Amino acid sequence: MRSRTAFRLHMAILLGLSVSGIVPVDARAADCASLARIELANTTVTAAAAVPAGTFTPPQGPPIRNLPAFCRVTGVIIAASDSNIQFEVWMPSPGWNGKFQGVGNGGFAGTIGWGEMAAAVAQGYAAAGTDTGHQGGAVDASWALGHPQKVIDFGYRAIHETAAKAKALVAAFYGESPKHSYFSACSNGGRQALMEAQRYPADYDGIIAGAPANYWTHLLTGALWDQEALLLDSASYIPANKLPAVEAATLAACDALDGVKDGVIDDPTQCHFDPSVLLCKGPETDTCLTEPQVTALRKIYSGPRNSKGAPVFPGYSPGGEIGGGGWTLWITGASREKSLGYGFGTQFFINMLYENAAWDYRTFNVDRDMKAADDKLGRTMNATDADLKRFQARGGKLIVYHGWSDAAIPPLNAIDYYKSVVAKMGAKESDRFLRLYMVPGMQHCGGGPGPNSFGALSVSSGDAQHDMARALERWVEEGTAPDQIVATKYKTGANPASGVARTRPLCPYPQAAHWKGTGSTDDAANFVCAK
Repeated sequence: MRSRTAFRLHMAILLGLSVSGIVPVDARAADCASLARIELANTTVTAAAAVPAGTFTPPQGPPIRNLPAFCRVTGVIIAASDSNIQFEVWMPSPGWNGKFQGVGNGGFAGTIGWGEMAAAVAQGYAAAGTDTGHQGGAVDASWALGHPQKVIDFGYRAIHETAAKAKALVAAFYGESPKHSYFSACSNGGRQALMEAQRYPADYDGIIAGAPANYWTHLLTGALWDQEALLLDSASYIPANKLPAVEAATLAACDALDGVKDGVIDDPTQCHFDPSVLLCKGPETDTCLTEPQVTALRKIYSGPRNSKGAPVFPGYSPGGEIGGGGWTLWITGASREKSLGYGFGTQFFINMLYENAAWDYRTFNVDRDMKAADDKLGRTMNATDADLKRFQARGGKLIVYHGWSDAAIPPLNAIDYYKSVVAKMGAKESDRFLRLYMVPGMQHCGGGPGPNSFGALSVSSGDAQHDMARALERWVEEGTAPDQIVATKYKTGANPASGVARTRPLCPYPQAAHWKGTGSTDDAANFVCAK
């Protein structure tokens, strides 16, 4: 028979309560190995073991170096009859900062974010991640065909279940619950972030949603709209070797509109670029487009429209066509039917919506197929609820950011969601818990010609002026709302050791950075945030 103390500890874990006071904190409520015996609803802890400081090699991916000692717990949650949510919880020992960090997923998930968990643990956070209920590649949704419960796990259930079970394990290991819990992720992870704020407002105190894929059914409608524009007529396809000319034309038309000519279109909404300027005047070359290609380009910029001509999702912004995360990767592909947009769009409609491996994207119809997606999967996949009153009422803080040169998810989508919350809750109430930062020149979740390093995808490691995660924590823990955040572009990628190439303030929307007219345009100090 269990002792009364053990029984109280077990009940506290099940209820998600702090167990401090049941056993002394300095003696630990449980050592790492004993967590394997903990009973949690619908959950099996498959392993719990102490990992020594140094290098850890995860089940997939390269070794992770310079980690502190931590307790690693692995488990599986069976939330429904066809559920198999794999998760891990890592807890530094010693050196816990008293906080919990949830880790999100990109694409169709299928793996745990061990790298992100390692970054959190290295900063003293307890961290948790999940494969969201299936294993597979980020552009593979074949697991969804015939498995509606797995789609629900992916849509919202796995991230919530992982947060709940992880915090119970943290409470058991340290003898107290986390003082604050945070979630920061990008792309599908940004969708997960908004889903948490909307569905489960008690899971996290502070949330960062980067480039959120939150209007999932319309985003992937847009993906197939683009593919049809490029592929249904073979003459419409825009090959990768023409994209430099497209970007050069957009920059020629709009780069200087903000008063600074720097290879970045700061606010693409002010750019009224006409693709017809690229129309070939003579023989076709890499520096011009044919009439069918101009038509396809217009469709990509405009975004999907229904049979009445009304827009159903934003198009892509001019100015982000080339680069490592540009159109060659996401929209046009290195060759026909090789883009990530093609992969995500077809995988969604084949496996998640129609559950028919023979479905052909060439039959796609915006009116019919978008409605089918909304009706069947909108509630499961879309994180578009503007009513964040429950999240705001318990003191939750939310930061959304999006790169203006994103070729994966149209950046105007983030603005649309922000405006919907303001319309629903009012400008004054929204300002108390919500910020949106639009990042000029940044591609999908990073990269691009603009300053793009600002601590959004990592746990807090700097000061609040330069680190979005620290700014969020300061807002949650000290009540100081963030204003401008200084972004940095390093000379080589995201490597600070390479030296600083440029800094620029990111301004809370609807403000934007304006050059003062004097001083270097590569120095954030010479810009001011204003509408």
